[in-house]
Amino acid sequence: MLDLCLLGTGGMSPLPKRWLSSLLVRFQGRLMLLDCGEGTQISLKMIGWGFKEISTILLTHLHADHVAGLPGLLLTIGNSGRTDWVTLYGPQGLSRVVDGVRAIAPHLPFPLEWMELTGGDGLTLDGLEVSTLAVDHAVPCLAYALHVPRGRRFNPERARALGLPVALWSRLQAGEAVEWQGRRVQPDEVLGEARKGIKVCYATDTRPTPELPGFVHGADLLVCEGMYGSPDDLPKALGNKHMLFSEAAGIAEAGRVGELWLTHYSPSLTDPEEWLEEATRVFPNTRLGYDRMTTTLTFTDSSE
Repeated sequence: MLDLCLLGTGGMSPLPKRWLSSLLVRFQGRLMLLDCGEGTQISLKMIGWGFKEISTILLTHLHADHVAGLPGLLLTIGNSGRTDWVTLYGPQGLSRVVDGVRAIAPHLPFPLEWMELTGGDGLTLDGLEVSTLAVDHAVPCLAYALHVPRGRRFNPERARALGLPVALWSRLQAGEAVEWQGRRVQPDEVLGEARKGIKVCYATDTRPTPELPGFVHGADLLVCEGMYGSPDDLPKALGNKHMLFSEAAGIAEAGRVGELWLTHYSPSLTDPEEWLEEATRVFPNTRLGYDRMTTTLTFTDSSE
């Protein structure tokens, strides 16, 4: 089970009811944050999920509307009583951001670590498999895919037919071969077909790229920027390396995702609802993101 909360949906500058970009993920009691724009910790306080369990922060890029909330957030995490490490991940140049954070918040009660990533890097963080893709913005920028793997179903009837003692079952279920009565038993002998896990993708501050549909393919949820709603704003989208609603929907359609949440609206886009049809005519299962929008994703029945 994966809980998600879209903490902020604004781009460039905040509005009275719209903070800047951030997505919170809760998995197995741990919290992971994607981007940390201005107002992030305010939304965090409002939803009540807490601060102490934030161990990982993934940054798409280093523009202020995605990182300016970091100093205050890290201080609040420290005030929550956290003493375990917090790790920041982001594109090239992240070390300069960490230097700035340390200048503002020099006495954090936990170790602050960081790692610079490039597109194609893969990580396992707090039980989540994390993939990255370099996207097309004015500065180095990454899209992220989070995957909760699901193990293959163990077949006890097959195990009994092989005469395997119960004490060996857990090792086989974990994918380990075992020795029994002079022969090596492989996991494939007692495990069923591969099962679909849970996949969430987060892509913001980019033009559409040829790689994005494949990267997000099959995601249960795609959280994607929709900086502009009107087709007339295409010149702005091209010049500023952002997307229209229809372009984000095109990626969702090509990637055959389950659901699309639009986010990262321009401050001039005061009524996203006016342009929602630009997305839904391309990809019907599109929703307009709003601050503190939440959902819970679980393994689908079809993967039972």
